[in-house]
Amino acid sequence: MSFSTVSNLGSRVDVTRFRGKSAAEVVQSSSGKWRFGVNLNCRESLPCRRRKNLMCQSELVDFEERTSPHEIRKEVERCYDLINRLGRGTVYLGSSRMGPDHPHYSKAFELGREASRSVLPIVSIFNIAKLLDCTSWTGAGPGLMDAATKGALQAGKPVGGFKIGKEAGEWTASNFHSYLPTETYLTCRFFSARKHGLVDAAVRNEATDRTAVVALPGGIGTLDEMFEILALIQLQRIGSELPVPFIVMNYDSFYKNLLEFLDDCEYWGTVSRGEVASLWKVCENNSEALAYLAGFYHLSPLD
Repeated sequence: MSFSTVSNLGSRVDVTRFRGKSAAEVVQSSSGKWRFGVNLNCRESLPCRRRKNLMCQSELVDFEERTSPHEIRKEVERCYDLINRLGRGTVYLGSSRMGPDHPHYSKAFELGREASRSVLPIVSIFNIAKLLDCTSWTGAGPGLMDAATKGALQAGKPVGGFKIGKEAGEWTASNFHSYLPTETYLTCRFFSARKHGLVDAAVRNEATDRTAVVALPGGIGTLDEMFEILALIQLQRIGSELPVPFIVMNYDSFYKNLLEFLDDCEYWGTVSRGEVASLWKVCENNSEALAYLAGFYHLSPLD
């Protein structure tokens, strides 16, 4: 495998070559702006699986656009505009890799649609969207995000999303969602803007606002979003006048090791005893999550 690195130094572009033939491509667009794409070429002799692991893809990045604070600010503003149009509500974080054949997919779908069993005598609580009568927000991606989106759509409530071109585990990039109307989601170029959107969509400034953050099982991206929101709540920097319920869905003890690690943090003194437990609610199933939200907002199943 060979590759090149490119640095943009004003009007000059330096290419540093490694191991023989370069695989870097520097392309000058019609506007005169330099764009850079890295193509990691794999030797044909490598097994197919290994070639896949090397991620032989070509990405095109506009350096001037990527480093411009004005471009990032404009995208953040578009995120806020979308939230203002659709309304704040429940933000779902979750894996893009757990598809319809995964057991957690059906559980996430049920959470977005309806409780799998009664949580109160005689009457069952409806889904989160119906219970809170709010918009459901996701990363507008595949996997558990898709499950929550479809469940909320079945509930007949608004759905919004902050999409990125390519999620983890995907080999092709797309700026468009396969079934959501284009006016209900935004394809973000910058992760910082996407995170601003996901955080602001859960903010509560009025007593009548009913929002929540629901962390479904996930990997690096989900953990990144979970702990950023957790830190904002911990430091009271989330921008919300009122508390926001934060639920961790511990399906099949998925987060068992993570929760044990946080217990170890208490032992070593890096977090205060009971501090993390006071910031979120760990639920083992959908019924427990729905009951917690009903209690948090003093709602009955008939609301």
